[in-house]
Amino acid sequence: MAKKSNDLLDVLQMLVETPGPSGSEHLIRSKIEDDIRDHVDEIYTDALGNLVAKKGSKKEGGKRVMVSSHVDEIGLMVTHIDDNGFARFITIGGVSPFTCIGGRVLFMNGSQGVIGMERLDKDEHPSLEKLFIDTGATSKTDSKIGVGDVAGFERPFVNLGKRLVAKSMDDRAAVAVTIEALKAVKKSPNEIYFVFSVQEEVGLRGAITAAYGVDPEVGIAVDVTRTGDTPKGVKMEVALGKGPAIKVRDSSFIADPRVVNWMVDEAKAQNLPYQMEVLEAGGTDGAAIQRTRAGVPAGCLSIPCRYIHSPSEMVDADDLQHCVSLLAGLLSKEIGI
Repeated sequence: MAKKSNDLLDVLQMLVETPGPSGSEHLIRSKIEDDIRDHVDEIYTDALGNLVAKKGSKKEGGKRVMVSSHVDEIGLMVTHIDDNGFARFITIGGVSPFTCIGGRVLFMNGSQGVIGMERLDKDEHPSLEKLFIDTGATSKTDSKIGVGDVAGFERPFVNLGKRLVAKSMDDRAAVAVTIEALKAVKKSPNEIYFVFSVQEEVGLRGAITAAYGVDPEVGIAVDVTRTGDTPKGVKMEVALGKGPAIKVRDSSFIADPRVVNWMVDEAKAQNLPYQMEVLEAGGTDGAAIQRTRAGVPAGCLSIPCRYIHSPSEMVDADDLQHCVSLLAGLLSKEIGI
């Protein structure tokens, strides 16, 4: 069993308990910048809001590498407030009504609320149109929120020992892995750009512009992926506790076979457990990196995660630490691609 880093878990808890739905990533970006500033050579925020941290310079045999993990999370945006103070909303990213009912939300202005549902007719299924947010307001004028205000789900980080539960493990688990790998890389022939991208949940928007700006020679996305290890769950080989998943393809891109083999070889060299991932639905920043400019060899390291896009996503502590080791190892050596 891999040694569980208290630093890794502390960073993860800080990340998942900081709100930051797509388009409202300023708080989480600031916390990441504070944590990594002393470990990189250059750091800046680009025009779209991506945090870009450069470490090292390209030496003989090295490459310019982009590592991207997205900082945004799914959320809600207010569209209307009725005379009684109840707020209607649209979703930011893939939010299911089934995971909303009774959930608590935290607005970026600090206001809190609970999601309620209208009475349903017999055989009627929950839909977003039937849901509303109750902030405790007694009227429209009494409401502390307004049209356009953004909220994320509000749940604490829970350490179950081997398994960890929180909202926004997608993709804060990968952000934590990226941060710890960044700190672990002490010497490398590569010029590494760690990109903490924005607006992934609404179309990979941050990674698209960041990849154009960085112009990498190799790209690695770090994200979560679904598992097939729950009762009557989706049929796929990935499971919690069996190591990082090396993506072969998802619905947004086919990973470059050279990158896939490079990742597999490094996992074997370190004697790390790993899994091969074929994801039927879903995409990552890897697709954005792959398609930038004239094209980039790109792949993705995935963290197995149960209950994705719910307020209680679950990952395995050993998987996280193994992913840190694998990513740091990949970045510390010459890349033969």
